[in-house]
Amino acid sequence: MTVRQLPLPDLVAACADLGVPAVGLWREPVQAYGVEAAAKLVRDAGLAVTTLCRGGFLTATDPAERARALDDNRRAVDEAATLGTEVLVLVSGGLPAGSRDLRGARERIADALAELGPYAEAHGVRLAVEPLHPMFAADRCVVSTLAQALDLAERFPARQVGVAVDTYHVWWDDGAPAQIARAGAGGRIHTFQLADWVTPLPAGVLNGRGQLGDGAIDLREWRAHVEAAGYTGPIEVELFNDALWARDGREVLAETVERFTRHAL
Repeated sequence: MTVRQLPLPDLVAACADLGVPAVGLWREPVQAYGVEAAAKLVRDAGLAVTTLCRGGFLTATDPAERARALDDNRRAVDEAATLGTEVLVLVSGGLPAGSRDLRGARERIADALAELGPYAEAHGVRLAVEPLHPMFAADRCVVSTLAQALDLAERFPARQVGVAVDTYHVWWDDGAPAQIARAGAGGRIHTFQLADWVTPLPAGVLNGRGQLGDGAIDLREWRAHVEAAGYTGPIEVELFNDALWARDGREVLAETVERFTRHAL
């Protein structure tokens, strides 16, 4: 997503040229290219797929809508397995239209995880519940803190459900370091993502993630937290940023590699 302007073959080639050993993929470009073809493309380039994003949106109250969401998440699990990644990231979903019931929405996520967790495990995939910044609670994700994400995940085996730790979403939370330790103790940190926080946020706020080093987040500190918790997996950089998308994708990718080295290593 950081360089979504690059078609999948160009992304894979750029990663290989820059020595980036793995890539997190999003479902839409993978589906457009073809899941089997994308898996072969990445594999033939010697790259690994770190995660597939995204499943989720599991808060619907309408039975037909809920059934469609579960079916779509099963397809996402299938796609992740085909791509060879063990992790499907879940953005849980916001409040249904007209609802103010956060607690009920979170319980519906738990109900969905109870169905999806065993299916994912059977396909060699783990679900990563990603808490999003509270500004997204109404329309995108009612899970706003790592504590809330872990309260959901811990109802199920870690081999089925864990969490995603994204600096953009948790950096403001004084309780997050303790929750990272909690997640690590249970083997539930399934992915770790970096993005910086810059202000002012753009209209719509979704595409306001800053390039590493441009904002307020101490990225090395958060990396130290996850490593102290025992996490040894890949570190992703995930930037939604219109200005970055308007630039040459290879240039942005090279800049991101340099920024990662300078601000996160």
